[in-house]
Amino acid sequence: MTLFSTLFLTCGKANFTNLSRYSHISERTYRRQYQRSFNFIKFNQQLINRAIKPESEIILAVDCSFIPKSGHQTYGMDYFYNGSVSKAEKGLEISAMAVVDVHRKIAYSLSVQQTPAKSPSSDPSQQPETTRINYYLTQLEATVPYLPSSLGYVVTDGFYSKLKWVNGVTDLKLEAISKLRRDANLRYLYQGEYSGRGRPRKYAGKVDLTDYSNFELFTQISDALTLYTAVVWSVSLKRPIRICYLLNNSGSDCSYAVLYCTDVKLNPYSIYLYYKARFQIEFIFRDSKQFTGLADCQARDLTKLDFHFNSSLAALNLAKWDAVRQDNGERDFVFSMASYKRRALNYHLLERFIDKLDLDPTLIKSHPNYSNLCDYGAIAA
Repeated sequence: MTLFSTLFLTCGKANFTNLSRYSHISERTYRRQYQRSFNFIKFNQQLINRAIKPESEIILAVDCSFIPKSGHQTYGMDYFYNGSVSKAEKGLEISAMAVVDVHRKIAYSLSVQQTPAKSPSSDPSQQPETTRINYYLTQLEATVPYLPSSLGYVVTDGFYSKLKWVNGVTDLKLEAISKLRRDANLRYLYQGEYSGRGRPRKYAGKVDLTDYSNFELFTQISDALTLYTAVVWSVSLKRPIRICYLLNNSGSDCSYAVLYCTDVKLNPYSIYLYYKARFQIEFIFRDSKQFTGLADCQARDLTKLDFHFNSSLAALNLAKWDAVRQDNGERDFVFSMASYKRRALNYHLLERFIDKLDLDPTLIKSHPNYSNLCDYGAIAA
């Protein structure tokens, strides 16, 4: 049994005692695997090329996730933002980059990297030259050669709306999509004619995001959600951007969100769809923590931690790919890791029953109720 067939069967669980119950490999063998070198990003690339159709509309979603961890000797221990409690806590952080199929609404992790701890500085007033954004950009640069040729947009949450990140993305011949603060400093671009005297006028006034009357009405997404758009100058990003202004009229008070793209020619509705598809990476973190043991590793070494994080997310990729292969296309594709793991366990138990009770596998598997037994306990679609 190969390493990844074992990961596929067990869904990457890091408890070696439990792993040995599902295969003939000993606990010691699993420990050795975590010390080996493996090109996970190349493996993920080949899987993504098989899972996603060439004509599919895809984006690269980038985000980080907090991993609870203790131990003074654990590599990378530092204070990182934990979204579950909305504050920084001591632990580990992983940075993930996932290819998202926009219309099928499914994401596959491509690159996973642990964020190193900050180097202690003797002078608290001095800012470190290498920030965490630098580490994320280094990871992105290493990931670009493995991206599908049709992928052109990198989508992130509002944390990445920084000049260093946006410049790094565009330097790699990609376009950035993200979210702006509600008090973002924006300027209207001057569209009038040059008077012929002095320096040409560049701006036509400051953008007031509470007043959308100067924006172009693009479409009505739903009864409560309206999309406006404009091309404006971002003072913080030092470039023209296409903004996607989403106005929500569902409550008594109107609320709004402002998305943007560095590609000013991109369809505003596509900006909305791409940013909405970004949340598929959050499901990667959720499923890998709940089902493939992402936060369960007891290792402290950099190499072992890296292998664990990558194998956990690679196991999730394998499960998604297998589910996609089994999809008959009769209805919209919906992936549930809970149901997939339940079916895998049922199939494994039936195989064990057949083997231990010396039953005829052909007779049992050809029975019309065999598939119903495999689906026992799965969530009904």
